[in-house]
Amino acid sequence: MNDLRPFVVFAETVSQGSMSAAASRLGMTPSAVSQTIKALEKQSGVTLLHRSTRKLALTEDGKRCYAHCVRLIDAWRAASESLAQARDAPSGELRIAAPLGFASFIAPALAPVLSTWPQLRLRLLVADEMVDLIDARVDLAIRVGKLADSAWTGRRICELETLLCASPAYLERNGTPEHPRDLKAHHWIALERDLQETEEEPTYTLTLHGAKRTKETVTMNVRIASTAQPTLQQICERGLGIARLAYIDARSAIKRGNLIPVLPNWTFPMLPVTLVSPRKDSKPAKVRVAADALKAYFEAMPTARSKVI
Repeated sequence: MNDLRPFVVFAETVSQGSMSAAASRLGMTPSAVSQTIKALEKQSGVTLLHRSTRKLALTEDGKRCYAHCVRLIDAWRAASESLAQARDAPSGELRIAAPLGFASFIAPALAPVLSTWPQLRLRLLVADEMVDLIDARVDLAIRVGKLADSAWTGRRICELETLLCASPAYLERNGTPEHPRDLKAHHWIALERDLQETEEEPTYTLTLHGAKRTKETVTMNVRIASTAQPTLQQICERGLGIARLAYIDARSAIKRGNLIPVLPNWTFPMLPVTLVSPRKDSKPAKVRVAADALKAYFEAMPTARSKVI
């Protein structure tokens, strides 16, 4: 594409009414402005301006060219403003990928952002399977657990405590475990991705941490498995077994008495929750404000028993 700057210099000269005024606006000397326009006329073989000592006058060809130059400059300014808006004002579609268990938290976390910026639209992709960020055009993804080596940039927003839970009815029928070794005698509900397949039936291995740095690893047979974390809690509340649940999810059911923590003095390592973005360079405003809102929301949430006052 040929250099567009001569057309900008020509249009600015016409709009300002003189080469000296155009030079001041463009950060050039009047001589440079004059030479630029002369070069444009020589290149095109057309006279654009009639020059006199007192004023400039457009030729007929100059009038037609100037009309096109005005549209060119307007388009350039519109493009510049759209880039500035993307940088400074959240707008367009924001695509977020999250596990099923986090879907209910996204709307309240982003409600203030969506209310403040009416030009922003939300597309929420909910699945426990890993979503390809590039193929799905994802702006932000929530990942739970240790991140695999990745080219994506990550920002930790909180840590989740997980604990073993069962319903009162289940514990009344089957007894309450007093030690991790007792867990082998119980019915287990687990996520499909955590299973170890064997020739007989799938198993699930847990490592629990106790007082004085004690540690117990237990492998149990799994009675019920699911690909979705919310389903585990529903099955657990129905009294069908013991499940490892996130405290952030189970807290309400524990308060209502629908679930009881099992082996509450034995713990698991905290699970990091990370916001992942495929962008390594400067992020548009919609991504920045969403990431800030999600971090603030989860920092205030009771993600662990130690955060409850």
